[in-house]
Amino acid sequence: MGVQANTRAIEKEIVTDFSERMSYGSYLDLDTLLSAQKPVSRPEHHDELLFIIQHQTTELWLKLVLHETLAARDAFDADDIGRALKCVARVKHIQKTLTEQWSVLATLTPTEYSEFRQFLGNSSGFQSYQYRAVEFVLGNKNAGMLKVFEADPAAHELLDRLLREPSLYDAFWQCLSRLGYDVPASALHRDVTVAYSLNDDLMPLIKFVYENSEEHWAVYEAFEEFVDLEENFQLWRFRHMRTVLRTIGMKSGTGGSSGVGFLQKALELTFFPELLAVRTEIGRR
Repeated sequence: MGVQANTRAIEKEIVTDFSERMSYGSYLDLDTLLSAQKPVSRPEHHDELLFIIQHQTTELWLKLVLHETLAARDAFDADDIGRALKCVARVKHIQKTLTEQWSVLATLTPTEYSEFRQFLGNSSGFQSYQYRAVEFVLGNKNAGMLKVFEADPAAHELLDRLLREPSLYDAFWQCLSRLGYDVPASALHRDVTVAYSLNDDLMPLIKFVYENSEEHWAVYEAFEEFVDLEENFQLWRFRHMRTVLRTIGMKSGTGGSSGVGFLQKALELTFFPELLAVRTEIGRR
């Protein structure tokens, strides 16, 4: 039977008694989740809830990005490129959601934000340990960042561990070496505690794979997935910078940074530099 009087009947099989059953709300612990938004402005400003939820949802997505990226690294450690790329593919979809999310925050006008910004003190997205953890796993390591988290032992411990562990990219090259590819020693034995930078020794191997993709499809696909990952990350950074510019102009950040100028410098950072540099070399003889 169809809808009557614009009312959909509740099917008799639908469970309605949750006195002794796990419900949607209890499974997701919604009481905790929905009570975690605590505006600090006084009087409470209408738009602060948007600001809080924007950043809280970003942290939830970053938790999943970190979960999937670490799983991808584990898969490379097990020489399972297919499973690793499945994790990377999921991360790429999350990145698109995170980037589009900036459009919501961009509805916050400069005047609206200025009415509660002073209540934020020195809290800043710069202090997101999950964001730093993702950067570290992707190879953009900076030991100096750990100082920011000295007051948070758990966050500091996580970042210190990731600083000393191989990145996703490091694990990938180790995987290829075990699979018989001629990966140079400089890529296999680098100091993993420093930020990854372009390694010219890798360029012949990467160029060879691109120019013989049919015979090395899994590796070629991995290269392109990494390029997508980096491009998505840069789009996120760009939208972040433009949203900040739109909202506070050239003011300093609440955490003490120069604001837009500091965010612009992040656009010069890279995770997989050889995979972009090889574009210039492909086709050259």
